[in-house]
Amino acid sequence: MGSTPIPEIENKAHADTPSVKLRVCCTVSDHGRGRGRENQPRVEQIRPQGESAGFSEREERERTHRAPGTMSRDPPLAAHQSRTHCTLVRDASVPTPAGAHTHLIRAGSAERRHRIPIEPLGETDGDRNFFRADLWQRSGSDQLSMTRDTFRQYLQQRPDQTVLILHAKVAQKSYGNEKRFFCPPPSVYLTGPGWRLKHEQLKLCGLNESSCRLCGYMGLDGITNSQEAAMKINFEEQPDSKKFGCAKALYISDADKRKHFRIVFSLFLGTGQEVGTFYSKFIKVISKPSQKKHSIKNADLCIPSGSKVALFNRLRSQTVSTRYLCVEGEEFIASARQWAAFTLHLENDQCPRGEFCPGDGYIRYGSAVKLVCTTSGVSLPSMIIRKVNKQYAVLDVDEPVSQLHKCAFHIKDTNRMYLCLSNENIIQFQATPCSKDVNKEVLNDGACWTIIGTETVEYTFSESLAQLHMPVTPIPIISSLELNGGGDVAMLEVQGENFSPNLKVWFGDVEAETMYRNPKSVICVVPDICAYSSEWRWLRQPVTVPLSLIRSDGIIFSSTFTFTYTPEQGCLPRQAVVREIPEESDNFLNTIHQEFTRTNFHLFMQS
Repeated sequence: MGSTPIPEIENKAHADTPSVKLRVCCTVSDHGRGRGRENQPRVEQIRPQGESAGFSEREERERTHRAPGTMSRDPPLAAHQSRTHCTLVRDASVPTPAGAHTHLIRAGSAERRHRIPIEPLGETDGDRNFFRADLWQRSGSDQLSMTRDTFRQYLQQRPDQTVLILHAKVAQKSYGNEKRFFCPPPSVYLTGPGWRLKHEQLKLCGLNESSCRLCGYMGLDGITNSQEAAMKINFEEQPDSKKFGCAKALYISDADKRKHFRIVFSLFLGTGQEVGTFYSKFIKVISKPSQKKHSIKNADLCIPSGSKVALFNRLRSQTVSTRYLCVEGEEFIASARQWAAFTLHLENDQCPRGEFCPGDGYIRYGSAVKLVCTTSGVSLPSMIIRKVNKQYAVLDVDEPVSQLHKCAFHIKDTNRMYLCLSNENIIQFQATPCSKDVNKEVLNDGACWTIIGTETVEYTFSESLAQLHMPVTPIPIISSLELNGGGDVAMLEVQGENFSPNLKVWFGDVEAETMYRNPKSVICVVPDICAYSSEWRWLRQPVTVPLSLIRSDGIIFSSTFTFTYTPEQGCLPRQAVVREIPEESDNFLNTIHQEFTRTNFHLFMQS
């Protein structure tokens, strides 16, 4: 069999974050199943008619009498050879062109797909354990019944509930009786219409207002994971229907010898019922900001282009005077309570004047940068980042910017105008030249900012269809998809974290047969395209459906991944249509089906 090389990875730059389009080809076996090596997919080409394939007599009969809708080794009507492949697209904004009329679909083939037994295939070096039947467990056997209409209603309304945790990447350790509170303070946002819907459901159950109210506890994992040791978080309503809370008095003492830790946040109803326990990403513990000249060797403390940062200002080194750069509406303000995460881009020097092109590498002093708010998308004009030494902006320093360094932002193409705060307003401050050193400019306290990298963790779920009151955590997270096989036996491996046997994968409003392997992997049968249609029809346009996970008690975990059925592009040759057979005849339908299902179709996955 001939082989087709794997297409290369394509990178496409984006103004905020780079996007990657990854094309992966998978092998089609004799029965249309994928048997490619894991992480080493390949393609088998289809032989043209007339070429000896070396099939046995039994295989030849099976090949020529294959059930409609299966992957066929016969070539398409076009002269070119056909192949089946899948594409994992991480940039959902990239349009997928529609192909030719290549697949004729008949209702009922999805039922045949679900009756296909899951059998272990022949082993290779790469898939020796993947298809072993004894490693898999059928998921959701005790799952409560959920109809397509019920789930379709959820997809239309999307009553999701989101827990958003914001925190810094590093934290200073406290020594003795000193308490160096985390700055900026770890914050929690509750967003999504599902919270209001849940509140209404609880009220209908007869609970009073205090029992329906949400409260939380935040502390450090492993030590302060009890309510008594953690800080209580009372939420306040925001104008945009968000709930906000923060822990301003969290710190880590010198008795804790860990180099990294996580923040744990537990959410409860007023009745004491637990909603769930959520974890931040790991935070690095440092003694104090380094005053040495940094190099790329300390990459974990340097700030790369495209990373997220927070900026705060502390007048006269007083903790009570700390102000955080924030965005309210479309205006930049200085807030004493809330802080915003900004994407810090390095500006590309080769970009045409008047345009902004993000660059790669680490942020260095003297570089042109741009700050973009991660939530609103509002940005400041291009600025030159300067190192601050006492009350001076140093102009001749060229070294990487490090965590918790003091810096200043000179607005590009202005006469020494710097980003500055005045009370709660953000203004421009004009620095004065230093009389003793031409490479220094004198600043005021409001123009001296402290920079620190930040992390964001987002957990999304929906309790709108839940039948039991159980904690929603641990929340399963999908990180990648891998397609195996094609035709009527296409299998999709879902990889991620926190998977359990009581989860099932849904493609849109269609439930998929799901098998549990381990906490990081489940496999499911891809529903046939006819599951989304009630009659014969052409597959003329791509059909995209969202991927979701549903727990046995009705908790829904939506994802950012979608699965797209796309017809293969290509030109069909002109052939006469058999007009002697009436359209009502089954023979007429079978004739059309045999002609057009020989051209296989692409299966695309999008995220």
